[in-house]
Amino acid sequence: MILAPTDLRLRLAATSIAVACLSQLRSPAIAAAALAVALALWLASPARRHGHRLLHVEGFVLLLFLTLPFTVKGAPVFTIGPLAASAEGFARAALVALKMSAALLLVAALLGDLEPARLGGALRGLRVPEPVVRLFVLTARYVGLIRDEARRLREAMRVRAFRPRTDRHTWRSYGNLIGMLLVRALDRARRVEEAMACRGYDGRFPYAPLPAPLLRDWAGFALLAGGGILALAMDIA
Repeated sequence: MILAPTDLRLRLAATSIAVACLSQLRSPAIAAAALAVALALWLASPARRHGHRLLHVEGFVLLLFLTLPFTVKGAPVFTIGPLAASAEGFARAALVALKMSAALLLVAALLGDLEPARLGGALRGLRVPEPVVRLFVLTARYVGLIRDEARRLREAMRVRAFRPRTDRHTWRSYGNLIGMLLVRALDRARRVEEAMACRGYDGRFPYAPLPAPLLRDWAGFALLAGGGILALAMDIA
């Protein structure tokens, strides 16, 4: 991406500043403009190949529109029994949806196609505490393996003619599935810990020193972070 700094430390810092600024917006028009910019960046990034991953968050946006209008006081738009959906509730749901979608697309465009190990090195370069870096890297690395393990267990249940229903047998089977998944994850964690100890692991990952940022990286950082700060300044003005 042309705008993104190649130095991951500055890219992480710029993304964090921009997202923090987006979270404070109060104007729907500026939030919509920020969403348009974030969408353009996302479409120009390699992360657009994984657009299906964003559907889970958009489902949460739909939940906002289904619940928030009934919890905010204001002029009623329609009523369902004793519940009244307010215009102010719809406006707030729209604002939250715009800001959340813009922040999600921005993070996906700038960081969505990076490997966890590279992000871990960038976090280490930003002086993030080592336990936090270690937790992030190991979680990102093994959540996929645990997901694959869960899929294999579900397939084994289907091969044994298991069909989910709303009865005690179904809930007991799901309880056994979760328990077996936790036991296997704990066993895998112990094996990984022993393997790391055999390789001389002393509590710190051996990241190579990162080179100094180039002028182009600082320009990209200023553009991204400055864009978020400018949007917040326009919103406050």
